Amino acid sequence: MREFGYHKAHDVPGAVALLGADPDARFLGGGTNLVDLMKSGVERPARLVDVRELPLDTIESTGDGGLRIGATVTNSDLAAHPEVRRSYPALTQAVLAGASGQLRNMATVGGNLLQRTRCGYFTDVTKACNKRVPGSGCPAVEGEHHNHAILGASAHCVAVHPSDMGVALTAFDAVVSYRTADGAGELPLADFYLPVGDTPHRETALPAGALITHVTLPPAPVAARSRYRKVRERASYAFAIGSVAAALDVRDGVVREARLAFGAVASRPWRARAAEAALTGAPADAASFAAAADAELAAAEPLPDNAYKVTLMRNLVVAVCTELAEEAAR
Repeated sequence: MREFGYHKAHDVPGAVALLGADPDARFLGGGTNLVDLMKSGVERPARLVDVRELPLDTIESTGDGGLRIGATVTNSDLAAHPEVRRSYPALTQAVLAGASGQLRNMATVGGNLLQRTRCGYFTDVTKACNKRVPGSGCPAVEGEHHNHAILGASAHCVAVHPSDMGVALTAFDAVVSYRTADGAGELPLADFYLPVGDTPHRETALPAGALITHVTLPPAPVAARSRYRKVRERASYAFAIGSVAAALDVRDGVVREARLAFGAVASRPWRARAAEAALTGAPADAASFAAAADAELAAAEPLPDNAYKVTLMRNLVVAVCTELAEEAAR
């Protein structure tokens, strides 16, 4: 591991200034991803700026009925918060589906959104990887790709984003607030992650040196009846091979509003806009749910060893939406 400096930030302007003074510095939250990448040699920062003690660890209700979540709130505290559990249950479920209790106690909201792919070629510095070394190639296309992308990928990268939390936040139109030396800014989560294209090493639209300060969830009455369902390869904690965050407003047997986002199928949490459009105004039944999934998955371009994900995601959408419709009918 490369030797590195360590500085503890005490306020947001100071943290941003410390990072701006050194282009090889990185912000350190819980470290549950960054430290692993440092151990493997993928990340080699010259300095770590510890942001855990910044005053960004609260969850507050907004005036319009949404929630403002500080970037250093731990995953455990987010999942346990009464208002999150009441108004956005799929978010609680998504957080609890990710990692172990010990990791959730350390991991932060901001860090979760910025975690990097677990693609084996990316994490192995002896292998080529366009995300790690631009222009070196993507061996996953011809190699091991059973848990790689079926949506939004390119010939340059087929890795998937590993976040569970991000899938639920995407379904509910979360907005990311950040601070740079030039001031504050914000990005809808839908615009936060960049398309893969031919620059997979450019992962987010955050300006250079930006520190995530908050994530805001706008009011979404439909989110109160929501679910997150994750499929993984073992019962203990593991990254998803497919997941769905779903919320339905069903009245008189008809879907009045739908929110859907997919996980483990793309380089970013995937908002299923085509599926939402197909569901809105449709009967709340298995046929409609399957048709909606098919509308979204029509754009899928699976590789030989991950084509199973198309069927998996279709079945997952039908199962989760059926549960929500049955709950609404009770």
